[in-house]
Amino acid sequence: MALMPVAEALARVLADARPLPAEAARLIEAHGRVLAENIQALRTQPPADVSAMDGYAVRAADVATAPARLKLIGEVAAGHPFAGTVGAGETARIFTGGVLPPGADTVVIQENTSRAADTVVVTATAPAGKNVRRAGLDFTKGDTLLARGRRLTDRDLALAAAANHPSVPVHRRPKLAVLATGDELVLPGSAPGPGEIVYSNGYALSALALAEGCDVMDLGIVPDRLAETAAAVRRAADGGADILVTSGGASVGDYDLVQPALAAEGLALSFWKVALRPGRPMMHGRLGDMHVLGLPGNPVSAYVCAVLFLVPLIRRLAGRSDVEPAPESAVLGSALAANDERTDYLRASLAYGPDGPVATPFPVQDSSMLVPLAKADCLVLREPFAPQAPAGSRCSILKLAL
Repeated sequence: MALMPVAEALARVLADARPLPAEAARLIEAHGRVLAENIQALRTQPPADVSAMDGYAVRAADVATAPARLKLIGEVAAGHPFAGTVGAGETARIFTGGVLPPGADTVVIQENTSRAADTVVVTATAPAGKNVRRAGLDFTKGDTLLARGRRLTDRDLALAAAANHPSVPVHRRPKLAVLATGDELVLPGSAPGPGEIVYSNGYALSALALAEGCDVMDLGIVPDRLAETAAAVRRAADGGADILVTSGGASVGDYDLVQPALAAEGLALSFWKVALRPGRPMMHGRLGDMHVLGLPGNPVSAYVCAVLFLVPLIRRLAGRSDVEPAPESAVLGSALAANDERTDYLRASLAYGPDGPVATPFPVQDSSMLVPLAKADCLVLREPFAPQAPAGSRCSILKLAL
């Protein structure tokens, strides 16, 4: 199978990915998730005319000139409306959030008054409506406050709560199953034997998925045996995974058994091998309703492929519209040689100069090296057959999450 361009591969990954069904999520669990339906106000806010300040509720006609002497007839606190009516020459003490009593049409701030017993002297005039928040100032019952497809922010949750929604309809979180293959892999904290290496891919992939709002199911490490690999694939499907991500075993060696195991379970292969560096031996397909991404075993290759393909897939299933990573412009901090037929993603540091971001690729780009990946702030994108680029020339970058 020929190498597939990155753009075509991503288009295939996303082609049959649809937002997952809706579910009601409590507000405390809805942050960052995508609305499946419009949210309308279930009440009017404020529900009545209320005071915006601490002071006195008056009739504007009574304070058209100052000083004005008024009789104090009561008090209005937030949550405790005044039962009476403010008549000519009268006033009621009112606090912020208190409902404006009948008869009153303005609020005089307490700094513009003096009080002795039940007499209040207003020392500055106030027009009608001064310091009053009218009913419906913020929203009215039935208003559409948040639109379907919106990714909910912390401010949106405050608005939904004020509109009297204890929960909101959002797309279900994608469920990701992570599977590693390889006889050579041991868990962190082990004492590796001859030829063994410490497994790291799953931790980065799981963290990346969790940051994107996924639920993650860790299937652990399986040895390079077809039956055990196929059994792990079945565990992912039986566990309700929307996405299965494998790392390792996706190439062409005698012990690369991920593709045969998936094929034995009925995988509909979409592509295998992509024209990118690092990450050429990447695979995608469907196994029933489960999306499958077979990532390379080299840690940098697995991570870069996850940024390019897994993150957009998660976002699409979660209902987001900002699916694909957006390249930004930067200045090269060092010269680059001409590129070959594969799209290159170079790990680079990012600094800021007078002309904006400066991206400096690390001199060694081996796909097994985690130190440069951990230090990287971005990936420098090099198109196939890009000519050599001198330091100071423009380049495209994909910023990596902090």
